[in-house]
Amino acid sequence: MLRSILFTIELVACVACLASWSIETDRSTPEKHGLFEIREEARRFIAQENAKGQQQWDALDPNAKVVVPRCTVPLRAQWTPTSLGRSKPSVMVICPAAVPNLVMGKWNVDVAVKRKPDREDAGNRP
Repeated sequence: MLRSILFTIELVACVACLASWSIETDRSTPEKHGLFEIREEARRFIAQENAKGQQQWDALDPNAKVVVPRCTVPLRAQWTPTSLGRSKPSVMVICPAAVPNLVMGKWNVDVAVKRKPDREDAGNRP
């Protein structure tokens, strides 16, 4: 009986923690790089690409399951190469040098993108 009560309390606490989590609050710490900063780098890259005046894109949120060590140098971004087998366009946010750790010395995170509606089409929508 006591175990089931403790389990219920732990479950409620866990749900409350997850409910308060978002990309907006997932910021970098000395040990890990936050998804917020990764998304912002993807958005900066997309803004530069959109300024070229060709296709217009929006960067979406990175996968919430991603956990990567803090990058020791500024992040870079580029289009994810099609040779990596992605079926849809995405932006690759790259860290060429992570803080020393046992798992990875560098990393990259793919951030999905979606095309903005054409300006001509947007006016014709109901």
